[in-house]
Amino acid sequence: MAAHPHIFVLSLALVFCAIPQATLADSGTATYYTEYVPSSCYGFDTPGGMIAAASDEFWEGGAACGRTYSVTCTGATNLGDLHPCTGKSVVVKIVDYCPAGCRGTIDLSEEAFKSIAHPAAGKVYISYDRYVYLMHDLHDCYQGQF
Repeated sequence: MAAHPHIFVLSLALVFCAIPQATLADSGTATYYTEYVPSSCYGFDTPGGMIAAASDEFWEGGAACGRTYSVTCTGATNLGDLHPCTGKSVVVKIVDYCPAGCRGTIDLSEEAFKSIAHPAAGKVYISYDRYVYLMHDLHDCYQGQF
């Protein structure tokens, strides 16, 4: 082991990055949108179904592009649907920017919103966490940007 200490350090770093990062969930609100292209991050490339637009809360001048977040509905924001949550969470990829005046902290694709809440609710309270795993965000982990 003394001959290759850098291998030990690299192995330790990879193990650390493979563990989901323990963070306290942030809270906010979620809405949904239906027009996915063009997107601020990927232009006219079709980004897939489980996607979202980030508000100024975590857009970071575009640094949020490609990051993934686990989002869970926590309650109703209006009296129209007192129990909108499905009890599920969804992992979404940030593909767009929800500009100033955005109605929610995160604007989910309609498909992603339907996974966590009834669409008729329109807007729900959420908790969200950055979703970081070894193979997905290894570069960010290596750079210390958990």
